[in-house]
Amino acid sequence: MSTVYVETSIVSYLTARPSRDVVLAAHQSLTRSWWRGRSSYQVVVSQLVLDEAAVGDEVMRARRSRALSGIPVLPITDSATRLARELVRRGALPEKATVDAFHVGIAAAHQVAYLLTWNCRHLANATMRGTIEAISRSEGLSPPIICTTEELPVGRTS
Repeated sequence: MSTVYVETSIVSYLTARPSRDVVLAAHQSLTRSWWRGRSSYQVVVSQLVLDEAAVGDEVMRARRSRALSGIPVLPITDSATRLARELVRRGALPEKATVDAFHVGIAAAHQVAYLLTWNCRHLANATMRGTIEAISRSEGLSPPIICTTEELPVGRTS
């Protein structure tokens, strides 16, 4: 069974009120469908995801907390921290996206197969993906495949 690190945007889309924006509504729908079929994967998060999910409106925080309840939490290791710092230092991710660099670092340090996100600005971004992967490998870590729920099928793993 493949492991999937769920980044905060996934749980946010999962629990958000339905959007009137057609693209966001589609992302929400895809996320809810993926979440219902997630049993074909071992889903994990980090304390960073829990911390990010605990910010904002009280009702939405409670929804996100319920969705994340019982999901294994990966620790932030020294190798995850080193990779996150290198991703920022070498320009794969901007300094303002340090938390995103840590999501990659944690997933890579724990040999997670996939990093699932709707953050297409910094993570699921074709122009950044190659650099993120190259820096991960230069640090001796195998990078996760960074993708959206649209790209990662449920019901089968490969």
